[in-house]
Amino acid sequence: MRIDPAFHLRFVRLVFPCCLFAAVTIAATLTSQAQRLPTTVRPQHYSLTLTPDLKAATFTGFEVIDVTLADPTSSITLNAHDLTFQSVKIEAAGNDQTATVALDKEKEQATFTVPGKLLAGKARISIQFTGILNGELRGFYLSKTAKRNYAVTQFESTDARRAFPSFDEPAFKATFDISLIVDKGDTAISNGPIVSDTPGPGADKHTLKFLTTPKMSTYLVAFLVGDFQCSSGEQDGVAIRTCATPDKVALTTYGVDVAKYVLHYYNTYFGIPYPLKKLDLIAIPDFEAGAMENFGAITYRETALLVDPKTASINAKTEVALVIAHEMAHQWFGDLVTMQWWDNIWLNEGFATWMENKPVEAMHPEWDIDQAVASGMDGTLNLDAQPTTRAIRARAETPAEIEQMFDGISYGKASDVLLSVENYVGPETFRQGVHNYLMAHLYGNATAEDFWNAQTATSHKPVNKIMESLVAQAGVPLLTFGQPSGGKVTVSQNRFYLSPSVQPNAAQKWTLPVCFKTGEHKQDCRLLTPETTSLNVPHAPLFFANAGGKGYYRTAYTPADYATLASQVESGLSPTERISLIGDEWAQVRANKATIGDYLNLVAAVKSDPNADVVSSALDGLGAVNARIASTPEEKDALEAWFRQTFAPEYAKLGPPADSDSPDKKQLRALLFAALGEAEDPQILGQAREISAKYLANPDSVDHNIAQTALQITARNGDAALFDQLQKVSETSTNPEIQIGALRLLAMFENPDLAERALNYAVSDKVRNQDAAIQLAISLDTDKNRDLAWRFIQTHWDEVKKEFTPEMGNVLVGATSAFCSASERDDVSQFFAAHHVPDADQALKHAIEHINGCIELRDLQEPQLKTWLAKTSLDTHASSTASGANLQ
Repeated sequence: MRIDPAFHLRFVRLVFPCCLFAAVTIAATLTSQAQRLPTTVRPQHYSLTLTPDLKAATFTGFEVIDVTLADPTSSITLNAHDLTFQSVKIEAAGNDQTATVALDKEKEQATFTVPGKLLAGKARISIQFTGILNGELRGFYLSKTAKRNYAVTQFESTDARRAFPSFDEPAFKATFDISLIVDKGDTAISNGPIVSDTPGPGADKHTLKFLTTPKMSTYLVAFLVGDFQCSSGEQDGVAIRTCATPDKVALTTYGVDVAKYVLHYYNTYFGIPYPLKKLDLIAIPDFEAGAMENFGAITYRETALLVDPKTASINAKTEVALVIAHEMAHQWFGDLVTMQWWDNIWLNEGFATWMENKPVEAMHPEWDIDQAVASGMDGTLNLDAQPTTRAIRARAETPAEIEQMFDGISYGKASDVLLSVENYVGPETFRQGVHNYLMAHLYGNATAEDFWNAQTATSHKPVNKIMESLVAQAGVPLLTFGQPSGGKVTVSQNRFYLSPSVQPNAAQKWTLPVCFKTGEHKQDCRLLTPETTSLNVPHAPLFFANAGGKGYYRTAYTPADYATLASQVESGLSPTERISLIGDEWAQVRANKATIGDYLNLVAAVKSDPNADVVSSALDGLGAVNARIASTPEEKDALEAWFRQTFAPEYAKLGPPADSDSPDKKQLRALLFAALGEAEDPQILGQAREISAKYLANPDSVDHNIAQTALQITARNGDAALFDQLQKVSETSTNPEIQIGALRLLAMFENPDLAERALNYAVSDKVRNQDAAIQLAISLDTDKNRDLAWRFIQTHWDEVKKEFTPEMGNVLVGATSAFCSASERDDVSQFFAAHHVPDADQALKHAIEHINGCIELRDLQEPQLKTWLAKTSLDTHASSTASGANLQ
């Protein structure tokens, strides 16, 4: 499963709030363990027939489950939630008995009890039941357009039980025969291809029967009903379709092309062919996550799948390609081989996050995916350096605990650990280890130990010790190096925290591969153990201890070595290494081990870098300085003036857009254009207004990589006429990139009346509940709108909370982390204590920690910022006239 790629990175982390399960009490642990099903009854096969009524928002079901009983029993317990039972019969050894049904709503379980004993061996459960097509974006639910309703599914992690009674745990794998009785004019999609389509029952229905699935977990079952239309292709003997509602079918061809490339790439890489006859990718109007890897029937938010390749920005095409690759990787990691239990969800999500980059990088080397990966690792290292975090593998028993496992640790940290180990053992050795692991567990379940033992056996290196060290322990290692001498360098390690007030436990150590840069694309890796105090260091032109930026650790150098690195950051380091160094230096500022002036000098050193991701990494820290450290208008003005003076000439050098521009140049231009607009560069503001007007009149008349940026700049200072235009686009466009882009912009207007209007619009029936919390979060993240947005949330709480889906409540609570004062922190804490948001306790805890971190950072670094600004010569006149590139 993947989050909506259109979210700003900040909101990705808010949607997946990190959690710490070590704090669960013994009593709570015993209660949560009791929610697990007994292992004495195991399903083998489900035959499931469902009849949805899309107008009444209900469905009926008939199900037969073939099970194996390990012991004689008179009762069978499985999962069911929001279902009504009409009849249950259990047949075993030729004896058919009618069962009574006892429901445990808290545990989401149903127990079937028969009068006589069921003998050990095979049994068959026959169930008639009904359910509701809910509006919660989980289970079997309604998705709506202006024209009609659709019935669709989202079962991960524990919501198959909302659609049919089931043994709804990942280890209870079984095969499935699925039939859907639907309206005559509708079609249906499920995991397998349609094997029969027969009229009836009744003149207005037809019955679609699907091919028996492979053995798989319940959370991977999918069925969708409506008038979906598809584009088709074929690759390696597999039929591939990308499907959408009829008004968006023209945007499905890009998905087919990407899926064809990715399927062939994965078949080759894994050495295991995709096991199904078909692969469908389906865009759904209402969908909470970014996408879901249902075996053979992957579902997506529309923004995560549908683009027009002729007009889409590079970012939009990249993100859609990555999401497709992520979900397709799950067909092997997660579907074919599934984690034994949810505590190892990283075996699914970390692998897919690591793997998604490979085919996209091969398909589009000009997109510099490796730099985006390095930037992502920097963000994960910051996430994992918060006062509270969790280990990659952590206890999760209840549905609420399981849901909170889908966070930046399971996705980001797990992926980064895999990248680090792959870099250590070598890509081909690692690939062979992956193949061996998958082959050993085909159609079965696996644990973390299964994976790292396979890698250890393949590589003959201590991968098991490295991975156990990184998977079982929370936090980020900080490696502090001495001055290299005589072919050796001293090194110490301790846990790194962004907050200097948090003291690490001196006993916490890791086993890590440390890779020293020896030349361009060359490295020498050494193993650091808890006992290591020095490492052999190769002779090299430059001492840099994270070759390729692929190690999962922060580094600290002697002042002399850091000065050398900073002076040669452009000439001596690769782009990914620059990103790593920039991230390490900003982290040192956060931890009060470096000055803000040191960081800003490093930002200036990469001002001419041709790589958008490198410059973006530098500007991320600069934006944080402006938002989190500079507290007065005078400080902000001085910082923005320095930025204009430093970067406006670099922007001017890029010139106007040209068809011959590389993707990096296009993205760098858009990045600097946005940043200069944020810094109130007058010429940029004027150009943004002109580009916005042209784009709204004719989207094809301007560079699409700059259009949304121009609109964002213009919207901040926009009037009611522009608001009306964007609102209309958000309500009428059939292109999800354009439609959602316009919707997001409404939350960025800084005119108080329009900001208030945007807040009211966010909780209206014009905005889907999958988007409402995001709109409010954007308003909270906007400096000038933050107080207004917070007051609105507090005074309109009943309207706000009705928009929450299970994950979106976390988005809103997490967005309060943008505050930066003790009074605001206390207000947030008190409000949510009185207005509890389900399953958002960890999000609130981390929001409070972020606020405390901001208070601490400002207290420590603001005096240094003032000193640096006072010493820096600023020429604001030059900055206002130097940005002369014409984008028209």
